[in-house]
Amino acid sequence: MTQQARRLRARLAALGAVGATALAAAGFQGAAHAADAPLPVVITGEDRVDLSLHSDNGDPTEPQVDLRLDVPGEEFEGDGEVPAVYRGEYTIRIDARGLKGVAKADLPCDADGLVAVCSGYDLYAGTTYNRLGGIRLDLTDDSEAGDTGSIVVTGEGEGLEFTPLTVDVRVGGPELLNRALTLPKDLKAGETFEPPLGVMNVGGVPSEGAVLRLYGSRGLSFPDDFGNCSSTVVDTGPLLRQHTEVLCAFPDTLEAGAAYTLAGPVRVKTADFALHDIFSSSFRPLEPGEEKTLHEGRRQGSGPDLTLERAGDADPAQYTKYAELDLPTTNTYDLELTGASASGAAGDTVTAEIGFANNGPAWISALRSGGEPFSFTVVAPEGSTVTSAPEKCRTITVDGSVPGYRCSVATPLLEDARLTFPFELRVDEVVEGARGRVAMPEWDNPFDSDPSNDVAWIVLNAPGEPGDDGTGGSDGGPSDDPSAPGAGDGDGSGDGTGTDDADSGGGAGDDAGGGLALTGAQGVGLLGGAAVLALGLGAAVVVYQRRRAGRDGQAAV
Repeated sequence: MTQQARRLRARLAALGAVGATALAAAGFQGAAHAADAPLPVVITGEDRVDLSLHSDNGDPTEPQVDLRLDVPGEEFEGDGEVPAVYRGEYTIRIDARGLKGVAKADLPCDADGLVAVCSGYDLYAGTTYNRLGGIRLDLTDDSEAGDTGSIVVTGEGEGLEFTPLTVDVRVGGPELLNRALTLPKDLKAGETFEPPLGVMNVGGVPSEGAVLRLYGSRGLSFPDDFGNCSSTVVDTGPLLRQHTEVLCAFPDTLEAGAAYTLAGPVRVKTADFALHDIFSSSFRPLEPGEEKTLHEGRRQGSGPDLTLERAGDADPAQYTKYAELDLPTTNTYDLELTGASASGAAGDTVTAEIGFANNGPAWISALRSGGEPFSFTVVAPEGSTVTSAPEKCRTITVDGSVPGYRCSVATPLLEDARLTFPFELRVDEVVEGARGRVAMPEWDNPFDSDPSNDVAWIVLNAPGEPGDDGTGGSDGGPSDDPSAPGAGDGDGSGDGTGTDDADSGGGAGDDAGGGLALTGAQGVGLLGGAAVLALGLGAAVVVYQRRRAGRDGQAAV
């Protein structure tokens, strides 16, 4: 929350119930300015921009500052015309003259050099409908490391009280890059490794301290205990967001152009079920006074402090903004489908419970794909019609012409997941030993340790089963037919765990053949309805720009 937003909350609290009632009574007819107290409006936007001497400072077409007006009230979420909280003229003045000789500013609205004026009439609750525009900042030929300046944004309007915004701009400030990471060779699940962590200040001025953030998804942990570090563990809620985070504060100065390494090792422990879990490390400048508050609400370490030591000559090419690894890459899982058998006379309705399981030892994280679901196909036995299918199954055609179903399985999927998919079948005609195929696509998946159980069968009225003479009903048991692979592996029942942490989505589309669509970390995709292996594991280091701002205290997915 920005300082402006906090001041708004304090002002609203000071108004009390009487002021709030007056504003509510004013409605959207423009009477808000006629109330005893003026309507408080906060000018919001990024209040600090650091311009790098070594980059384009983001997308050159995108502004770094998004200016909006924050107006009291509940934002409109319905359809139709958005009701106004205030009706009347107002103006916003953007004064960037403080940047002269420091940086170039591209201002919104009606700009005259480094001053712009925005005018408006209606104001709406919240910020969504009160956008003024963006400010793009770039270096000039005169920009030098250490230059500072500011932009002041003010407003005025009858019956309105504006909280101004000041945007501080700094050129060539501390800019910390992280030592690039390489995938450890032959790292196995359950083992520990020590990443070569380091930092380089490529900015134009020293950094008065630094903060190291270590992040590990569900299958990773950090066993060391350092006095200047604290940690949080999220082990409940959606699997995509379960993680461990460690923050370490280093108060010593990091000189401009200098590189530093950790004086001691930091260990990363992989769980027995870990596979393609995400590890990341990042350094950022320590803010003034932050060392005293950084560890609040977190488990503080009790061991000796972790320290930085200056390294020798360093190549900036070995350092990057974000450093991440997906590991380990050598674990496996065993996906298994189990079929069902039933018997019944013509006209009977029987239930076939299809089983899906992950026998481990690895979980299926799918962290890079955001929990994208994968799927398998089901074809009913001859002589039967599906009268009721599970919610996560939908009709398709298999092999281009055969009516069937595709059932979606959400990811992440736990290492011991057990799921059931009950199908109700009407026996239209008794066909002895009729079989319906349940299958994942034929694919070359190096992480599935036993592809032989990727096919199962639904068997109706197997020889010798009750009902093959036109009597009896479903027994729900496995088939004794040795020619039905997978049918004798079990009854397909399970506890249904493992898929409640992500939306099951819609599978891989309605293309013929259905298919298992493991993407992202699993590296498996579908092309034209056929499974195509696309591991992409040759890239050891996964380094990419995160869309979120401020990585401390946030998950990496």
